[in-house]
Parts: sequence; structure tokens; C-alpha cells
Amino acid sequence: VQLQASGGGLVQAGGSLRLSCAASGRTFDSGTVGWFRQAPGKEREFVAAIRWNPSSTYYADSVKGRFTFSRDNAKNTVYLQMSSLKPEDTAVYSCAAAPRRWNSGSVRYPARYDYWGQGTQVTVSS
Repeated sequence: VQLQASGGGLVQAGGSLRLSCAASGRTFDSGTVGWFRQAPGKEREFVAAIRWNPSSTYYADSVKGRFTFSRDNAKNTVYLQMSSLKPEDTAVYSCAAAPRRWNSGSVRYPARYDYWGQGTQVTVSS
């Protein structure tokens, strides 16, 4: 399984970006997909996760109401729409996938995920 994250860039505060996570080798129709971010000098931080069949989404409090998951089954890709971006959202964002459907108490732990994509840089200027 390979994950390809993309969509990062430089945006002004209040702007929007859409991150993509494309999978090859498996389909996004089971298990859990998560987004994590890491800012310089800080630990990796949970951002959001989606669990399939039935679908459930989970968001960190810091992004709730601003970030939203979506998916394109034909492209085997999930998206993270980020709106009302703040300078504190600046980080390298990585997507991850797990075959298991983790519950809300587990989705925020990086160790729960088996596959990781490379990061994509998001920079929000003030």
C-alpha cells in the first residue's frame, strides 16, 4: 500500500487549501484514514480521521468546524478541505491508513496506522 499526499502550499490566514491522499494497492473502502501534522520543534499531532462502513469522521478540537473530509471513490482518494486557515495550522501534513476501523479513542494515535504517505507542507502567513 502506498499513499501519496499532495495539495499543500502557502496561503494567507483565512484562506483555504485542499489536501489529497491517494492510495494505490488498496481501496479506501474499509479501515481508517487519518491526517496528522507536525510543526517544527513540535510533536506529531492528530488532525482528523475517517472510518469507513459505516462512515464516521473525527476532528481535533483545533480544526473542528474548519476542516472537512471528502472522498472520490473513482480516484481512490480522500480529501481534507481546510478553510479559515490560521498561522498555527502551519505544519507538514501527512496522511495515514489502517486496515482496522479504529474508534474515536484510538484514531488519534499514530501507532494505530500501518501505512504513511510523505508529508506535504502547509504554510499559513499572517
